[in-house]
Amino acid sequence: MALTIYGSPMSRTFRVLWMAKELGLQYEHVPLDPRAGDTRKPDYLKINPNGHVPSIRDGDLVLWESLAINLYLAKKHGGALAPANLAEDGKALMWSMWALTELEDSVVTLVRNALLPADHKPDPARVERAKEGLNAPLGVLDAALARDQYLLGNRFSVTDLNVAGVVAGLGFANFDLAPWPKVAAWLKACTGRKAFVELRGPR
Repeated sequence: MALTIYGSPMSRTFRVLWMAKELGLQYEHVPLDPRAGDTRKPDYLKINPNGHVPSIRDGDLVLWESLAINLYLAKKHGGALAPANLAEDGKALMWSMWALTELEDSVVTLVRNALLPADHKPDPARVERAKEGLNAPLGVLDAALARDQYLLGNRFSVTDLNVAGVVAGLGFANFDLAPWPKVAAWLKACTGRKAFVELRGPR
């Protein structure tokens, strides 16, 4: 089996597993747990010297970073999830980088606040900044989705998967998306896909 995916499905690795499932790929999953020190073992540090997940090995190629991995897999295997042309490729990269720079830090802060025990929660002031920090980017996303059903038009693509892979964390944080109804409807459609539901399991 040429493709190996490293990382716990309770981490950003879920995004890569989701992409592989959408593409119908055969792969080996190595469920490393950073909390148990798995990502700091010498064998794994040879794969990803940063000691983070996810990583993949695809033949002789090793890649890190979930959003970059997904762009690679979509473009390698083609189909409806892949960018159809250079313009779509640019938009896929733009929205993926946007999700990373504009959304992820705030989303991770809110998820940690919701899930971690009291003595490990982020500072309350940081939590409030995270909530406020989501207002502008969610407004940008809502406006984009008011024009089209998905981020590249009328079809679900790697662009939506990458951005939804970040935004979906707000569900764990019980964050109310009612002020952004287009985002809420789009996220429901993305996370209602068969591949996502099968990976997530019953809730």
